[in-house]
Amino acid sequence: MAQAAPGERLRGRFMRAGIAALVAGYLLSHFYRAFLAVLTPALKADLGATAEDLATASGLWFLTFALMQLPIGWALDHVGPRLTSGVLVLIGGAGAALFAVAQSAGVIWAAMALIGVGCAPVLMASYYIFARMLPPAAFGTLAGVTIGVGSLGNLAASVPLAAAAGEYGWRATVGVMAAVTLLVGLAILALVRDPPRVTGAAGGRLTDLLRMPALWPVFIMMAACYGPAAGLRSLWLGPWQAEVHGADAGAIGQVSLAMGLAMVLGNFAYGPTDRIFGTRKWLVFGGNALVALCFAALWAMPGVAGLPMLALIAGVGFFGAAFPMVMAHGRAFIPVHLMGRGVTLINLFGIGAAGMMQVATGRLHATAADPYGAVFLFYAAVVVAGLAVYALARDSTD
Repeated sequence: MAQAAPGERLRGRFMRAGIAALVAGYLLSHFYRAFLAVLTPALKADLGATAEDLATASGLWFLTFALMQLPIGWALDHVGPRLTSGVLVLIGGAGAALFAVAQSAGVIWAAMALIGVGCAPVLMASYYIFARMLPPAAFGTLAGVTIGVGSLGNLAASVPLAAAAGEYGWRATVGVMAAVTLLVGLAILALVRDPPRVTGAAGGRLTDLLRMPALWPVFIMMAACYGPAAGLRSLWLGPWQAEVHGADAGAIGQVSLAMGLAMVLGNFAYGPTDRIFGTRKWLVFGGNALVALCFAALWAMPGVAGLPMLALIAGVGFFGAAFPMVMAHGRAFIPVHLMGRGVTLINLFGIGAAGMMQVATGRLHATAADPYGAVFLFYAAVVVAGLAVYALARDSTD
């Protein structure tokens, strides 16, 4: 077998190093979308932040993340993933630094918005490189592995974060994370290499994607499947444990760790299963039907605790990790010259819906007689509605 030329080997090493830098950025993205749940007691004590304040802060992260998807898609197709992701990650690092010195809930809101901007490009830049540079059949597996590794940020935002914040204070802990984020942004600028430009990329339009009927059930399913699990992990898990179960920061960190581990395992499990079972649609459908059942059980059993509670939370995390499979389902319908805009458009539906759900559930929590039961029932209804549309989707395999 002929050996690869030195230039090819060097390009391969840079590609792997660049992907590693992007995955590090995505790990930080998972940390930042989840860390508020563990910091809830400290932010309430130090800043007087209410549950609704933190719901708004979390929602702003998701909404700014979502609003960035369309310009990021254009930039991936026209500028490339290196500058697109590297510059924005540096902005996210500045947002984390602002969070570390915040003196009010309003500053936390602004910081979370900047962090959302910084986290917005890294996963889609990785997916863009996978879609452009590697065989289509590998996309689902690589997408799942990337999210699985990145989801370790969920674990960092659980027991380790609670321990660090308890030992050094939440400000110093977030300040260190800001420095790490800035270093990752610089690494992306140094290591990522852009795929070759596609002829005709300038002529493609976003409306070309919106006119594709095969994509619309995928958009709806992405909106319905991502927000509920993300909302529980990133926002409501902490307040629910503190207010209903009397948990302190350490206990909240342990429950968060359990859900985070389930999400990591779920992402790895979903990744290769389309090639095993020969379907994407029905894997996504079945997994999310179980998510709806878990939320319905949490609503029906408001006092559930101990191992049954952990099993239901882990079920939401594991079966709700369908994001990479939904993305792989939609990617199969996207023309190559629209790949950047296509993957970010699918992501927009997921992250944008998650942001709106954060704000909506914050209002619901503030007005409902059974605040957490209302949130769980809302999430169950959203998933069921998404499944009703997704049942009409056309399957895709590579």
